[in-house]
Amino acid sequence: MANQTDISDFILLGFPGIAEKFHTPVSIALFLVYIISLFANGTVIALITCNHHLYQPMYLVIVNLAISDLLFDTVTLPKIIAKYWFDDGGISFAGCIFQLFCAHFLGAFDSYILLLMAIDRYVAICKPLRYTSIITNRRIMMLCCFFWFFTAIIGLIIALLDSNVPLCGQNGIKSCFCTNTAVLSMACTDVTSLRRMIFGIAMFVLLLPLTFILFSYGVIIKVVITQTHAESRRRAFYTCTTHLGVIGLYFVPRIFVYVANQVNLILNVDLNVLILCFYTFVPHMANPIIYCLRTVEIRRTLKNLIKRRILMKTLRLPTVRTITH
Repeated sequence: MANQTDISDFILLGFPGIAEKFHTPVSIALFLVYIISLFANGTVIALITCNHHLYQPMYLVIVNLAISDLLFDTVTLPKIIAKYWFDDGGISFAGCIFQLFCAHFLGAFDSYILLLMAIDRYVAICKPLRYTSIITNRRIMMLCCFFWFFTAIIGLIIALLDSNVPLCGQNGIKSCFCTNTAVLSMACTDVTSLRRMIFGIAMFVLLLPLTFILFSYGVIIKVVITQTHAESRRRAFYTCTTHLGVIGLYFVPRIFVYVANQVNLILNVDLNVLILCFYTFVPHMANPIIYCLRTVEIRRTLKNLIKRRILMKTLRLPTVRTITH
């Protein structure tokens, strides 16, 4: 405790081990990730909220996922982009704790929203005749509101626990945004018990939804195999594999990183940051495409919207007058 200092701000280091010549490509990649996520998730939110015929349970779940992903990227990415473009990597203690809160809050929310989507698909495929009575807009909205509240409590608990840890030494955050691991690495006291507590919370947030998701998709695949129509079976398998790919990308690296930190497995700093960015930001770009923009109804809505825009522009064109001499 003799070396304890009052750390009032932090410096986001991003990828601390890479050479300066790679800073521009890294910043451009992060910027493109943010723009793609902003456009894809913004398009999904606008399409669903502005078209009443899309007010269906599945699309209500998707719009909540898109809002969560958009909020996460907006809280985290602009600051690390500013660090590389304008050498402005400073973030206040309160700002860092807020980022940490959002990361755990919205990350946990995504876990339970993916669980809700898996339940929706399970009922739609395995119990199609009871789908409209089991899955209703009202129940979906109530569950989404509960998950927003429940996961916000989880994020708040982790943020409060970390904010009360005495910090000392360097104030550099070896990551693209503030995380629990990065903050606790600067602790002046033994935080083993706190790490174990947060690890337990993380496993509850990750493993519980993942277990139900894998079970539901296992049953779905079993039902699909029994279908006699080859084309229906092929489409269902393709949908399941793409969904499971995104789910695996979200859950597996997260569980690996938490377990690695718990058993003190030493990873290269830049590799650790790369894994963090990979399982955090890539799903945010993929979710709108996999879960929404690939569906027939969304494509039809987009096509009709584009046709209306073209028609309106055509009607606004000035009439060409022929002048005879």
